[in-house]
Amino acid sequence: MPLAPCDDTVTIADLTHDPYRFYKKARHHHPVVNVSSVKRTMLTKAEDTKFVKDNWQIFSSDDPSTPMKRAFQAHTLMRKDGVEHMRERNAMTAAFSQRNIRDVWVPLYEKIADDYIGRLPRGETVDLFHALAAPVSARCLSHLIGLEHASDNELCRWSQTLIDGAGNFGWADAPFAATDRANDEINNAIQKTVDDHDANETPHAIAAMLNLDMPMDIDVIRSNIKIVIGGGINEPRDAMLTAIYGLLTNPDQLADAKSDNGLWQHAFEESVRWVAPIQVSSRRTLEDVEIRGYLIPKGDVVMTIQASANHDEDVYEDGHLFNLHRPKQPHQAFGNGPHFCLGTHIARRTVADIVLPRLFDRFPNLALDLGKPVLFQGFGFRGPINLPVKLH
Repeated sequence: MPLAPCDDTVTIADLTHDPYRFYKKARHHHPVVNVSSVKRTMLTKAEDTKFVKDNWQIFSSDDPSTPMKRAFQAHTLMRKDGVEHMRERNAMTAAFSQRNIRDVWVPLYEKIADDYIGRLPRGETVDLFHALAAPVSARCLSHLIGLEHASDNELCRWSQTLIDGAGNFGWADAPFAATDRANDEINNAIQKTVDDHDANETPHAIAAMLNLDMPMDIDVIRSNIKIVIGGGINEPRDAMLTAIYGLLTNPDQLADAKSDNGLWQHAFEESVRWVAPIQVSSRRTLEDVEIRGYLIPKGDVVMTIQASANHDEDVYEDGHLFNLHRPKQPHQAFGNGPHFCLGTHIARRTVADIVLPRLFDRFPNLALDLGKPVLFQGFGFRGPINLPVKLH
């Protein structure tokens, strides 16, 4: 079997600014392609990305060349499989239970959303990235993980710094210098919660790991909490901003959502399908594998491109468009298999059930500031980096 064709033209900068152009070309001409700039074989079709995620016995999460370990100063559960992965993942699941979501987190998040949306200055122009999406996501997460004493700005900075480091496929020095500083600060914040722990307090993630019959070691607690900080702010933040942008650029769909509360859920799902917050994932092959007639040798690293899978023409018609009324199809924005995102249900409730209806109820004539373009950015993780709106 031949090896996958190689593309040595697309750069990390290209993929950061506009990856979808390359992914569309790849799906049509070389859906399995080795990309020199990231030193990985990209899989751009939905069938192939799902196959990899569903078969961890063949495709290991333990990719020794990933920048995540360097950025997080830990071999995280995201890079583990089987019993080891499930042990660390399950240590936190009590905090994410449906009962806690219903009885603890949703009532609290409703109050947080009311507070932050209530602060928005009516009649003015603001950037919803900084004025709403990032701080609301940070404050909600602070309670979920047990770092309420950390400020919104600290949490947002830690999250973005870790994400930038985990996506530093060019291994530049500056992002890792920033993650080193952030790790020190996060470790200190976690230690404060551990030192003050009370088994009867709010059932946050740190408490869940400490309340086990055999509590998790501090290194595992740090690693797990950093993973949740990395994704638990960026994912709801970017989904929220993408959904608002998609609705504001499709006023007929926004009108439909306002008249039917059930469509807020559709807006959330369509936003993460349209622009997946986590765009790519890496897996290391444990044996020789054939994909679409190409040999992927044992030890090679493949990159599943969720962003591309969610636009795959075999699954979606006009996948490049935001469409609230799109026929229901499973997307891969939150992954597949054992690594399916633990925070999916909380993100869905936060964005679709709480923030979107409250925001458009308070500002029924909310509109984009057309003088300031909205910019999407990111290769490993992607979303709007601004969302200037007029609050009417």
